[in-house]
Amino acid sequence: MVLELAVAVTLAQTPQPFPRPGTPSPPPATSPPAKPPAVAPPTTPANTNDVPTKETLGVEIYPGAEFLQSYDAGKGQRYYLFGTNASFVQIVTYYRNVLKQKGELIYDEPAIHEFDIGKFKEESMAFPPSVTVKDYTWGGSAGYLNPKRGKDPARFKTVIQIVPASGS
Repeated sequence: MVLELAVAVTLAQTPQPFPRPGTPSPPPATSPPAKPPAVAPPTTPANTNDVPTKETLGVEIYPGAEFLQSYDAGKGQRYYLFGTNASFVQIVTYYRNVLKQKGELIYDEPAIHEFDIGKFKEESMAFPPSVTVKDYTWGGSAGYLNPKRGKDPARFKTVIQIVPASGS
């Protein structure tokens, strides 16, 4: 009985030919496979880390906020990060006044507040045009680590993310 089981297990583990005998082979290819359609790369600024301005973003940048970096958001969009050591409440108050809207508190902990600055077009946008403010000192955190190593400040209390309404 044990020997029969061992033989059955060995046979089950033996590699089987493909295709198996008795099964029809796939027909030979008559032409090379079609190439996928070419996709144009998303349009981005010449240097994606050039410091953006109010004019290029279409929205005010909090005075004294430091440009950190921009990232490809997909569908030809970019988003831009700015760090500041002003408090979350100060930044939200600033954008409420500048944008003349209340915005929306997305999360209480960690605090994230979003302001819409344009219409979202799902077919051509990855993210809705917005200004998003996040508190990086929540829960005793020291803040958002400055991606520019060795530069002051080493960390930022608050980060502002801007997704322009245009494909900037």
